[in-house]
Amino acid sequence: MQESVTNVLRHAGARSCQVSIDCRNADEVAIEVTGRGSGHSSIPGSGYGLAGLRERVALLHGEFHAAPRADGGFQVSARLPVAGGA
Repeated sequence: MQESVTNVLRHAGARSCQVSIDCRNADEVAIEVTGRGSGHSSIPGSGYGLAGLRERVALLHGEFHAAPRADGGFQVSARLPVAGGA
């Protein structure tokens, strides 16, 4: 979560962001971090943070997405399986 917040703030050029955690069912948790900013940001994917997040989510057999938003912001999202889910 912390790495996602850092990346959204960096890539969106934002001073704040919104964090959402959704346990839709017993099998999965969805995490989304979104920020809207000035658009003055670093180049997405230019560091190791996003690659590291992608690798960690893959190790857990989850899904990962990070990209600029149409409104000028940036979003990081992941879906992770829950251990012991039905």
